[in-house]
Amino acid sequence: MRKFIKNFFGLLVLTAVIFAAGALFYGTKTVHDLLGENKKLKQAIVTLTQEEQIGYAKVVRQEPRDGNLYSTIRFVETARGNPLETVLEREYEIEGDIVHFDALIVTFSSQAVIDGKERSLYLWRRVYGENQAPSAGFAIEEDGVVPARYRGLLNRLRLPEQKMFWSAVWELANDPEALQQDGIKAIYGNAVYKKLKPGLIYVFKISSSGQVYPETVPDL
Repeated sequence: MRKFIKNFFGLLVLTAVIFAAGALFYGTKTVHDLLGENKKLKQAIVTLTQEEQIGYAKVVRQEPRDGNLYSTIRFVETARGNPLETVLEREYEIEGDIVHFDALIVTFSSQAVIDGKERSLYLWRRVYGENQAPSAGFAIEEDGVVPARYRGLLNRLRLPEQKMFWSAVWELANDPEALQQDGIKAIYGNAVYKKLKPGLIYVFKISSSGQVYPETVPDL
């Protein structure tokens, strides 16, 4: 019995040591290590392709209230590689009819991926009206959270590595000096605005240079 207890206690200690070592490893590992060493991450980035449509918006209703005009808009984020599939849909009420849409563009350097071609992520951040400060806008994707259109992109990575990667992507936007060593060419915001009217759909597309712009089509 004593031998069993001794062996069991030893097993617990070994498990604790392994767990602590793992926690320390992931605590000290950086996104730079992932981009430089992890082939699974590089392969996931390689699957990113040049996209054209990344979402659309439409006016659900516009109405005057207390002397001001209010617009209720429906924003739809479309799936990666499939603009007909919805991955996120939300409604926002904005004062006025001029609405800003803010996206974060993350471009990986050619050295960061296996095939040597630049790749980009397009992350929607927030929506805000003409009379709002950007910081007071309504969130589309939350900082640090896996963006809806990229869920499943890093499934081949361990969960701590996935969390590290997405947290780093959001945080690096505020740390330009870390971009070069982390294999990321640029992280920058791209906010576009448009005067919205009912009966129209505003399709957001992205150019080859990474600029987001809206195209207007009838809501048939």
